[in-house]
This record gives sequence, structure tokens and C-alpha cells, in this order.
Amino acid sequence: MSETDFGDIRPYTDEEAVEALARVSRHPMMPIISKYLFPDLPIGTLSKMLRKFNSIDQFQDEVMSAVIESILDQTSEGFTATGTENFKKDGKKTFLAVSNHRDIVLDPALVQYALLHSGCPFSEICVGSNLLSNKLIEDLMRSNRMIKVIRGIGARELYLSSQRLSAYIRESVSTGRSPVWIAQREGRTKDGNDTTEQGLLKMFDMSGKGSFEENFKELNIIPLSISYEFEPCDAKKAREVLLRRKGPYVKKKKEDLHSIMTGIRQQKGHIHLEVGEPLSAEEIAKAASYNGNDRYQAIRHTLDNRIIKGYKLWPSNYIAHDLLSGTDEYANFYDSEQKQGFIQYMNHKLQKVSLGVDRDELQKVFLGIYANPIDRKKEIAGQ
Repeated sequence: MSETDFGDIRPYTDEEAVEALARVSRHPMMPIISKYLFPDLPIGTLSKMLRKFNSIDQFQDEVMSAVIESILDQTSEGFTATGTENFKKDGKKTFLAVSNHRDIVLDPALVQYALLHSGCPFSEICVGSNLLSNKLIEDLMRSNRMIKVIRGIGARELYLSSQRLSAYIRESVSTGRSPVWIAQREGRTKDGNDTTEQGLLKMFDMSGKGSFEENFKELNIIPLSISYEFEPCDAKKAREVLLRRKGPYVKKKKEDLHSIMTGIRQQKGHIHLEVGEPLSAEEIAKAASYNGNDRYQAIRHTLDNRIIKGYKLWPSNYIAHDLLSGTDEYANFYDSEQKQGFIQYMNHKLQKVSLGVDRDELQKVFLGIYANPIDRKKEIAGQ
């Protein structure tokens, strides 16, 4: 396919990004954003930075890395990454990173940050079209190598859109043009259970020209696990899970934008990225030995296990599990001060979103967000 076949879903070119960032620099919100990100610099700093670039690489290297560092400095206790050597496994420069999804913007931003500091090329990132609520966000996203994933369309249109997305991802990876990041499911994990959608794996396969085994080998799939000590939007996620149990959940206007801003500004404690080894030829061959949908289930099972194994547990996870179970099973993993701090944190967060829902039920869901990764790890260990 030619570039024009992907014109509405591909990232901006360098030339388009330069024009887009100039538009962004004139947005009335820029002084406010600049003051938040760079409080010790003049309020026009960010706008000036956005007008001086010649390429997306330069923009991401000089501005976005500084933006991420500012967010980490203000809202975290530090970011660590292990396994980054797997980005270059066997000398390959491109891959398809399949990641758990806990925060709309920070998950892919932190992967880009890890790539930069590992001396690797930036990846393109798959983002749902529902998040592009206005031209400002679209300009920023597409200038950050965003691939648009079309949402909210009919079954026939969805199939055709999936074909194009699959073809674009495969072309990016197989030709060595760019690595690609995609979440393992549509939407963020809201209950602490990281699972891969089977339909996503079918989408990966549909553009391949070879066998099931050849198609998945060509994509060089790397599992990623992102772990936050304090989950972005945790209380909002808990409320949404609870409301969905009682009936259809309809998002409010600009709810996604509010979640983006909350995720950026919320205190997150420690953050860790685990980069797993690429799916092996043996793992793919084993999946290929099954028939029909069982092949995709086998790949899904492998990815889920790798992502869950890579998830880093924090004191918040152990405290939540003990609070939920009413035991002290994991008391060796935290102290009394950490436990009291987590309880105060939880009560403060739930107080803000408890209107119209049962407080006790809300707390159980909230604790489950932190406790469920422990149970998932135990399940895998017992397999």
C-alpha cells in the first residue's frame, strides 16, 4: 500500500508536524500548560519551543522528553525500566510492543521515554479516535507518531478499518520503518486484571501473506508491563466499574479529556516498565499447532502470562489485598505507616467520587484494582 492509503490514520509527516505544532503554540491554553510543566520558566516557554522544530524526532527528543521528566518530577517517586535490551533483541530495530494499559497518555509516553534513553528509535503509537476530541489533541497526538484507531463505527466499516490498521502496523514493523506500540485491549484496564483481547490478535494476523506462524513471527511481538504504585484515575475507574454492573455506562462529554488530565496530574508514586523478551519461535509454533480460534487463544494466553509476570507489585498492592481479605497475609511487604498512608489515600480519593454509589461496594472495587494483580500472579505460578 502507498502512503496515501493510510493518509487518515498515519502519524503526521515532519512537514505536517511542524505546521501542527505552530498551530498548537498559538492555542490560548499554552501559557497555562507551560506554567504547570515548567513553573520556573517564563509562561511563553512552551510556545517558543513548539515553533523551533524541523522534525518529529527533534520535537520528541527535545520537548516531549522534557515534558515527561517534568511530569515525573512533579507527580512520581521515580520511573525505572528493566529489560530494555529486548528492544534490540537479535539486532532487530523494529517490533510490535503489546502493553497492558493503565493510563491513556502516560503508558505510551513512558515507553517512548524508555526508548529514547535506550538509544532506540521512537515507536508509533496506536490511539483510539474517540480520544481526539478536538484539533489541539489531534495535532499533539499525530505529531507524536500517533496511528489513529477508528472507533464507533459499524461492523462492516470496522472490518475494513481493521484490515487497514493491520496492514499499516505490519508494513511499519516488517519494513523496518518504525516500531509500533499498542495496548492489549481497547480502553484502560479498570479492575486490575490485565487481559489481551482475542480480536486484537486476529487483527494482527489478517494482513499477513503467509501462514499463521509466519505472520506472527514477522511482527516480532514484545510484551510490556507498566506498573504504577498509585493507579492513575483509580477512584474514577472504580466508580465506572461499579456503575457498569448496574447497567449501561454512558461517558459524559469530555470525560476522556478529564481522565487524561487527571492521569497526568495525579500523584503516582513509583512507576516501573518491564520490557519482556519477544515472543519466541517456539511459543508461536506451539500456538500454530492448534486449530481455528484456539491458535489465537494460545497467543493470548502467552501474552497475558508474560505481561502479568512482568507486572511489578508495590506495597499498595499488598496492603489492598490484605484490606480486602481482612487478613495480614502480606504484612511482611509493608509497614504500619505505609498501611495507614494507603488507607488515608483511599478514603480521600473515594470521598470525591462516592456520590450516587454505595460506599462499601466502591471501596471493594477500588481495593480490587490493587489486589487483583497479586491473584493473577498466583494463578500463573500455579499453572
